[in-house]
Amino acid sequence: QVQLVESGGGLVQAGGSLRLSCAASGNQVSTMGWYRQAPEKQRELVATITSSGRTNYADFVEGRFTISRDNAKNTVYLQMNNLKPEDTAVYYCTVRQVLSQYWGQGTQVTVSS
Repeated sequence: QVQLVESGGGLVQAGGSLRLSCAASGNQVSTMGWYRQAPEKQRELVATITSSGRTNYADFVEGRFTISRDNAKNTVYLQMNNLKPEDTAVYYCTVRQVLSQYWGQGTQVTVSS
């Protein structure tokens, strides 16, 4: 089983930045990504990155976020800039291997207006 350790969440004012990190114990050959879930909303994709570096972003990102990975450390990052109050949510790290998908515990991101 893959274990995920997340960090970087917190409280920030609108327009500020945060950098989320997630270290995975699984193999480097996997897709990694971030999802989020706000109160009274469904969980939604934020960004993913494949083992070869191909990235995918949700439309609401609008160029504000950047996902990256360090294969040597099996870690995925999410740099979030120009944060908006509507970005407030619990952010979940995920790792998808060929046959299995794993999730972190989630980290709270709160953006004040």
